[in-house]
Order: sequence, then structure tokens, then C-alpha cells
Amino acid sequence: MNRKDFIVDIFFIVLGNMILALGVSVFILPTNLLTGGVAGISVALKPLFSIPPNITINTLTIGLFLIGAVFLGKKFTVNTILSTLLYPFFITLFSTMIEEPVTLEPILCSVYAGICTGTGIALVFRTGASTGGMDIPPLIINKFTGIPIPTLVMVIDGITVCLGVMAYGVEAALVGLISVFVSSYVINKVLTFGGHDAKNVMIISKKNDEIITAIYTELNRGATILKATGGYTGEKRPVLMVVVSHKQYPALSKAINKIDPEAFVVVTDTMEVQGEGFTYEEEM
Repeated sequence: MNRKDFIVDIFFIVLGNMILALGVSVFILPTNLLTGGVAGISVALKPLFSIPPNITINTLTIGLFLIGAVFLGKKFTVNTILSTLLYPFFITLFSTMIEEPVTLEPILCSVYAGICTGTGIALVFRTGASTGGMDIPPLIINKFTGIPIPTLVMVIDGITVCLGVMAYGVEAALVGLISVFVSSYVINKVLTFGGHDAKNVMIISKKNDEIITAIYTELNRGATILKATGGYTGEKRPVLMVVVSHKQYPALSKAINKIDPEAFVVVTDTMEVQGEGFTYEEEM
């Protein structure tokens, strides 16, 4: 990694942890919002043990980091240590700066909390680092069981929210779950930001040459010919694969129907496309 990339990564780690801590300090802790992560645990445990949430957050963040360092190795430790130091620092800083809690409706607080936490976590993830905290238990469980990490994250966040049901009630837990889903959605969007969503179209037709010509001349796109074999007939036939933008898909569909109305077409949405015609222009 060159110096410029290193500086950019450090910037996004700092910014991500700052946004994450801001969301927790403004929308979660003052309103006792039940949500995932160490912030959600601190809110759930607050009425049971009367421990200030920021102390619980700082203790859990550092403690989970040490556990992760033991079970997940050196690479994890290096990628997570900065977040482990920054997150408690920003939580303490913002908690002392905020004198009056927000007065928004609980559902709005849950939505904005999800936006802030999702954005902060995703910015850190984009650098290849981790925010630590409750990211660590899923990583450890995945290492020994092979259960997918997204599944483990959702389960653990759900359990975290349910911890507060006895103290805050079912309605509070349901409101808190909104922040969990919003956060997951925002993480996905921020991670793919800067890419180009498109449609991947697979075409099986007896008029491949004409369709390829139409793709080149009418859409200025390329096509890839894949070799395939019919599962029932055993007949070998080519499959055309072409990736187009959402705006170009209607024109492609119209061209295919005009050339071969009986063509078999499969269309899937793609989250990100990189390469000629999408992330850089074709050289003339």
C-alpha cells in the first residue's frame, strides 16, 4: 500500500468511527433506543445494573477486541486496533458535549440511528478494517462453525434487542429493530457506492449473430459467448452474456424480441460493474 492509500484509509477509519459514535451519542443513548452492537447492549443493561452506557460501551469494545486478538490472530488485531481506540474516544467526547437529548419521535430516532451507524460501519469496512465491538463474536463463531457472518450478525443483533424487552417492553424492541434493518441496508449501499449497478442478460437464441450485431450497433456494448449444453437434449449451444445499464435494457429487450421472439432470456440485477464502458470509457 502506498502512502496516499494509507492516508485515505486512515481518514475513512477516523470518519467512520466518528459518524458511528455520533449516531450512538445523539440517537441511541439519550433515547434508550434498543438496537444492535455494544450500544444496544449498554442500553439494555442500563436499568438492570445502573451502569452509565458510555462506560459499558468502552469496556465491551476493549474487552471484545482483546478476545478477538486471541481467537482471530494478528491480521485482525492490526486492522481493528485503531477503531478500538477511536470509538470509545468519540463516544466519551460526544457524550460530554451533548447536554440535551433529541426530541424526535422514537421511530425517527431509530431510522437516523440506523443511517449513522450503517454509514460509519461501512466506511470502516471499505478500508478492509473492522469497527470491532459486536462484529467480533460473529467472526469468532464463523471461524469455528462456518455459519455465514451476515446470519450471525442478524441473530446477535436480534438477541441484543430482545435483551431490553423486559426493561423497556415489546414496542421499544420493535422500534429498535428498525434501526437494525436500516443499518444493514445502509451498509450495503455505502459498500457498493461508486460502482455501477446494471443488468446481466443471458440470451439463448438461434439468431445469435444478428443479436450480437444489434448489441454492437444499437447499444455500443460488447457480448460474451459462453458454451453450454442442454440438460435434457444434450445439445451444445452458445449462450450470449451481455451487461447493460438499466436505461439500455429496454432497447436491448426490444431488439431481442424483434430479431427472435422465441429467444430464451434471463435477466438479473447486478450490484456493481467495473470495467470498460462503466468505470472507464473505451479508448478510441
